[in-house]
Formats: sequence, C-alpha cells, structure tokens
Amino acid sequence: KLGSLISSGKDSVYAMHLMKEEGHEIVCLMTMKSENQHSYMFHTPTIEMVKLQSKSFNIPLIEHETKGEKEKELVDLIEIIKKAKNEFGIEGITTGALCSQYQKERIEKICEDLSLECLSPLWGMDQEKELRSIIDAGFKFIIVRVASLGLDESWLGKEITHDAVDELVKLNKKIGMNIAFEGGEAESLVIDGPIFNKKIEIMETEKIMENEHIGNLIIKKAELKNKT
Repeated sequence: KLGSLISSGKDSVYAMHLMKEEGHEIVCLMTMKSENQHSYMFHTPTIEMVKLQSKSFNIPLIEHETKGEKEKELVDLIEIIKKAKNEFGIEGITTGALCSQYQKERIEKICEDLSLECLSPLWGMDQEKELRSIIDAGFKFIIVRVASLGLDESWLGKEITHDAVDELVKLNKKIGMNIAFEGGEAESLVIDGPIFNKKIEIMETEKIMENEHIGNLIIKKAELKNKT
C-alpha cells in the first residue's frame, strides 16, 4: 500500500503510474500546498488541479498547508505522511524525484523515521528519456510556469510533445537548460493519461508574465470531461 506525494506535475504523476504498473496499490494522494512560490521542496503552480486529478484517478486526497520555509516545511511534510499512515495504512510513499538530492534525502529520512519505504522510480533517469517516456506512455501535460532564458510566454499552456522535446534538446545544447526542468526552468500540469478515468479540460486561462522569461498560466476554469 502506497501513498503518492503528488504536485499535479509530470514527475509525481508518472512515478505513481510506474508504481501502479509494478503492482503496488496507491491508496491515497498527498499534496503540500506551499505559500512560498520558491519552496525548496514543493511545486506550487496549479497545485489546486490535484483535486481534479484525485477525482479522475478515484484515489482520495490528503492536503496540508505549509508556509514553505526552508527546513521548517519538512515538519509539515512529516505531518501529512503520518496522517496517510494512520488513515490509510500506507507502507511506503512514491515521489517524482528525478535528480534533486536535496528533496530525495529529506523525504527518505522522513520515511526511515516513520518505518516506511520511499520509492522514487524516476531517480537518475536521463531527462530527455524521461520526457519521451511520459509522452509514449500516453500522458498529456502542459507548461504552467516558465522561469528560464529560452522560454517565453508562448510556452505557457503548451502541450509537451516529441516536437517540443526536440526544441528543449536544442535549448539544452545552446544554453545548458535542464530538459526536464529540474533547475526550476518550468513547471507542468498533467491533464490526461492512462491512469485518468476522465481528462481535465481547461476552459479559461490567463497568462501573467513578470518579465520576458518568467510567468505563470493561471487556470480560471477547468472541468473533468469524459474521454472520447
């Protein structure tokens, strides 16, 4: 029995999918809602979309708020994992950690203290391979935040396809940008995939740019729709 730490983005959703594919039972989702947009631990853009994902997956969601202060936010993370263990009897958690040693070490320490397994199936995966694997598995995900040279307003709301990955590979060669956004270059939102019973349809958005290369896609209205 596993609980999935989920942010609405590609890594955490795909990690959960891989664990289900291996035969693990995902009994709950855990989401940290951070007040700090620059949290060291937690994704913040479109975090409210996890509620729709939870309904689509038909997996219950536990939410916990945090001010997102460095190291102090770990106390809040401990609380949500304890709650999942008490309420759902989880034996471990899944994370979307790809190459952030900071995140991985802290989550593993918490799990060790709570006698839980910590499963990070994406850890160490080549970033281009990871993106292409997510696409090939049938997931659809869009960009909801940009914060890097090479990315601009045109990327907000853009679905990441193999063609988009080709563009990111070129940017990596040109300016050294992390293809899977592990340096915070962008954030994503998964709107459909094999574990979705219904897809997320985005009805109304607004793009807010702080400058040429930093901005967010604000989702004003979104609903679950039947797949066709």
